[in-house]
Amino acid sequence: MRAAPSPARRAWDAVGAMLDGPLTGLAPWIVLAVVEGPGRLAWAAGIALSLSVLFVAVDLLRGRSMKLLGVIDVVFFAALLAVHFLLDQAGQDWMETWVGEIANITLVVIAVGSMLARMPFTIQYAREEVDEQYWRTPRFLRINYVITGVWAAAFLVAAIAGFYGDAVLRDSDNLWTGWVIQTAAMLIALQFSAWYPEDPRPPLSALLAPLAVWLIPVGILILTADGGPGWLGYTFIAAGVAAQAFLRKGE
Repeated sequence: MRAAPSPARRAWDAVGAMLDGPLTGLAPWIVLAVVEGPGRLAWAAGIALSLSVLFVAVDLLRGRSMKLLGVIDVVFFAALLAVHFLLDQAGQDWMETWVGEIANITLVVIAVGSMLARMPFTIQYAREEVDEQYWRTPRFLRINYVITGVWAAAFLVAAIAGFYGDAVLRDSDNLWTGWVIQTAAMLIALQFSAWYPEDPRPPLSALLAPLAVWLIPVGILILTADGGPGWLGYTFIAAGVAAQAFLRKGE
């Protein structure tokens, strides 16, 4: 009888499972978005760079292939950190205002460019999860093109929302353009990435359920962060609760 894996082994396997997905390549960009702010760009870029190097190193130590997105992460954040220290105060202020849009447009270029090069950025991660015999099958290729395209659309939506907040509203802290719309785009792409490849494909409710949950914290934020009239916040909360009940009923 085979011995049960040790807690340390189970923990390492869990970490490995997380590292095998494209979210690891996107994690440094998420860190940048969360940490950056007035006077914090250098810290944000430094943390994102450290995380990028760590992920690449761990992949190599685990015998995994070096990912295009991982390499771009290291190059981008190293360049961002260097440019920050080369700029004067006015340049640093400009960079702090627009770094979110720069990052999102860079991700759009990466996603679209990888598809044009016939190597969707998700495919390197997917190949390590399936047998080589499936790598060139139409279904495997279609799944990766579709998922990469969805991520490209999410990055573009986030870039447009951020630009509107900074350039039109002149408010980089706007709840809607700086958080709600951008988070919605990322959440949809993330959930779609888990839902779409399944065979047989789960019901649409499996895709929508986490998005329904998301409506509730948005409503709470509207009420607590002055993101709109009170009725709007309560509407979001009620819609989230009703959507969850409806989706559970349809399961």
